This record gives sequence, C-alpha cells and structure tokens, in this order.
Amino acid sequence: MTKPLVLVTADVKSIDGFNWHAVNSTYLQAILKGSDAIPMILPALGAELDLDAALDQVDGVVATGSRSNVNPQLYGQAPTEENGPYDPDRDATTLPLLKRAIERGIPVFAICRGMQELNVALGGTLLTEIQTLSGREDHRAPASNRQEERFRIAHPVEVSSGGCLEEVIGAEPFEVNSLHRQAVGDLGNGLIVEALAEDGTVEAMSVKDSPGYVLATQWHPEYWVETDGPSKKLFAAFGNAVRAYRQKRLGH
Repeated sequence: MTKPLVLVTADVKSIDGFNWHAVNSTYLQAILKGSDAIPMILPALGAELDLDAALDQVDGVVATGSRSNVNPQLYGQAPTEENGPYDPDRDATTLPLLKRAIERGIPVFAICRGMQELNVALGGTLLTEIQTLSGREDHRAPASNRQEERFRIAHPVEVSSGGCLEEVIGAEPFEVNSLHRQAVGDLGNGLIVEALAEDGTVEAMSVKDSPGYVLATQWHPEYWVETDGPSKKLFAAFGNAVRAYRQKRLGH
C-alpha cells in the first residue's frame, strides 16, 4: 500500500512583493518521519478552493501553528494591534477545512494555532494575550534566537481521564513546551478537554462522538518528535489513524 497523504495548512507570507504560501518545515518532517505519511501543503486560497475536492484525495489534515493569531472578529470580539498579526487568508481556508474534514471523518491533528482554529471553527471563543490575565502563567516562548531554547520543555499538563489523549500517551502528567499568547475560552460545539495546564489553560482537546480521529494540542509536539516520548506517540497515533482511513477510503 502506498503511503497516506496528509494536507498541511499554510500561512500567507509577504516576501519580495509576492504572497508566499508557507509551512514551517518541522511540521512536514514530523509528518514524514513521525507519522510515516507524505505531507502536502494546501495553499491558503480561501473560497477559491474546492475543499471537498482536496479532501477527496487525502487521508488526514494537520493544522499547524503560526506566529499569527485567529482574528477575534471570527468569535465576536474586536481585533487589536497588540494581538496581531493576523492572516485572513489562512482563517478563510483553515476554519472551513477543519469543519469539513471532521464532518467527513477524516483524521485531524491540530497544533497550537490549529487548535485555536478548531475551537473557533466549531463555534468557540479564544482568550487573547493570556499572559495579562489574572491567575494565568506566561505561556509565551522565551526570548531567544535559538529554536532549541524557544521550544524547550516548559511545564506539565494534567491528562483528562478516559479520553483520547490518555489512550495515546497514558494517564500520568507529562511535560510540554509553550509558545502561545492565545488560548481556548468557551469550548466549541462537541469539543472536550483532553489536558489542562496547572493554571487552567486548555492544553489539548478532542471532538466528542466525531466520526473520525481528532486531537488538538496547544503545545508543539512536532519540534521534538524524534527525541521526546509523548511527541513520538502523538505523531505515531495520527499515522495509524490516517493509514486506517486510507484503507477505508480505498476500499481495502
């Protein structure tokens, strides 16, 4: 059997007067090596795309993290300069993509901004600049030019009992990295919490009664997929899900 294909969401970057549709290579390598699947970048072309036609060809979706934030207008709040930058083309692509993939039972792995997109796509809200909120820790990345420092393991998470994450990683708390300013506020329709940080920040979610595999993490397992046990398990589980979906899609 040929390897499964995984759609990967892209940012729009302005470079040399052109709009580039770009993905951090760590996500692509994590899918290739950690899930044993072939990543395919989906351009952020919004309503111009026939999402069902794209989803017909693939076996999974990874919604990536990004420096940009989901525009608060999409969940009833006002955008601010402090909360930016925003990426409207990505919002217009990834939110409907995630909703449609879930409806079709296509496996989804949503990471950082991807998890926030998932929540908004299903009707939820976000908390912006959580480091300014009472009782919340600072979940932003350390100020450093070294990626190893920015993506260092930062804090523990508590796993919800009986959920998808416990099935993948186990019941014991484990350590994750942290590079975000937004966090899940009100949960979207059908979403359930899979893990919490010590300050109550939602760190992982899944979709109750979803027809397919759906898991989202606020942290970045893609960065340490080759050396960190929980990160390996997350991408391996996603790989198993996309292979099972591919067999079903092809009638095997």
